Amino acid sequence: MTNAAVVMGGDVPVVTHASLGWKFIHWGLGLFITGFITGFIPIAHYMHGALAGDVGPIFLKNMTLWWGCPAILAELTLKTGGLGMAVIGLCYLSASRQGSPSEISKHERIAPTLCSYGLIAELVTAGVGYALFNYFWPNFFFEPVQAGKNTWLALQGISIAVYVFGLCYAVAGVRRASRQFR
Repeated sequence: MTNAAVVMGGDVPVVTHASLGWKFIHWGLGLFITGFITGFIPIAHYMHGALAGDVGPIFLKNMTLWWGCPAILAELTLKTGGLGMAVIGLCYLSASRQGSPSEISKHERIAPTLCSYGLIAELVTAGVGYALFNYFWPNFFFEPVQAGKNTWLALQGISIAVYVFGLCYAVAGVRRASRQFR
């Protein structure tokens, strides 16, 4: 954290609402843009499938919510999660401009880190996890290999849960900071 983001309160650095808000905005917008870049993976996947032309009956029978591309969950999670982080950051900036007297808890301090790491872990789990699981369970996503799908989705679910914990901490902090304005 830069010196501008930390106010010294005795021996313990105190994080301000504004610095926390900018941290959420910085990470949120970066991950939101990463979601858009990740969105090109399904486009390339669809183009490859269209050129190959052979969409077998097993694939058609096993069509999932991701419309046949394993990157969709990561893409949508990054987009919505990043946008959510940016909104939380704007709420913190608004609280700082209104002069909110509430202090920032230790849970709020780690909230941007939890949210960011949760979304990054989702992206890594979706990409690297897919390649790794495909090694152990060949074609697990497109054929009915339930053990591979369940394990892969569980790891992604854990990553998303880390994000949600951070988001809950942040929402509780925003509610506490805006209590006087309700």
